Amino acid sequence: MTYLIDAWLDRPHPYLRILHRETGEVCAVLEEEALNELQDQGDLDYSGLNSSEPLVLKELVRNLFLFCYARALRPADTTQTYEHHAKIDI
Repeated sequence: MTYLIDAWLDRPHPYLRILHRETGEVCAVLEEEALNELQDQGDLDYSGLNSSEPLVLKELVRNLFLFCYARALRPADTTQTYEHHAKIDI
């Protein structure tokens, strides 16, 4: 499978989507809170999104998917709620 990163980071409420390249289906969505968490952890370097190297982008997509799965599997917290869908929405 091939994926496309659709990132809108220079707006009041940034978000990043991972799309299936052939169908355009949204596979994962990371909104402002998740992007901030990734950046605080040092797991998201915005300059990596500008890379044209396939291995760099492949690793970035892999890490974003892993983050989404890990976040979706977190135990329920009384202060934060995450909706679980067939697609990963964060």
